[in-house]
Amino acid sequence: MEQKLNSLFFECINELNKIEINILDESKYGKIDISISKRATKRYGCCKQEKPDINYKTISKIGRKRIVRFEKFNIHHIEISRWVLDLEDSIIKNTIMHELIHCIPYCNNHGTEFKKYAHLLNVKLGYDISRVGDKKSDFEKSNLEYKENNNYKYKIICKGCKQTFYRRRLNKNFTRKFRCGKCGEKFEVLMM
Repeated sequence: MEQKLNSLFFECINELNKIEINILDESKYGKIDISISKRATKRYGCCKQEKPDINYKTISKIGRKRIVRFEKFNIHHIEISRWVLDLEDSIIKNTIMHELIHCIPYCNNHGTEFKKYAHLLNVKLGYDISRVGDKKSDFEKSNLEYKENNNYKYKIICKGCKQTFYRRRLNKNFTRKFRCGKCGEKFEVLMM
């Protein structure tokens, strides 16, 4: 599995080089490594960042609070969930590309810069990079059986795109705080 992940990782890097994004340039993007996550079962992957670059420090004020953010990091640890490696190679590469975008300065969240790069890769390289993935459809594309965990207490349905997901616990202000990542609509929460 580790060998498969590394070969797909280098395929992604070669594709980025074709559109003149040399992601392995440590002076520009920092050091990047990739591994299989030992614990993650829900998410596709994550990009953990270390050693912020003080030249990319921003300070913003909200009321009396000062918020310090760093827009570039010198070390990136990409972790891909083990269950993702059972899926089709195109879905794995899509996940790797999503995490590689987070290594680009000003893209360590899902803001406007992240969306610009995601759109660029979607158009130029034919990916389908989005903020969130759809586990059920990805399992169907890979011709694998999708088993839902029935230990959930809440079923959450988007009022717009009808995307459904489940939770064991829920923030009491969930419907006020959060919106759908795909369409931006509000959620409806059902007890199971």
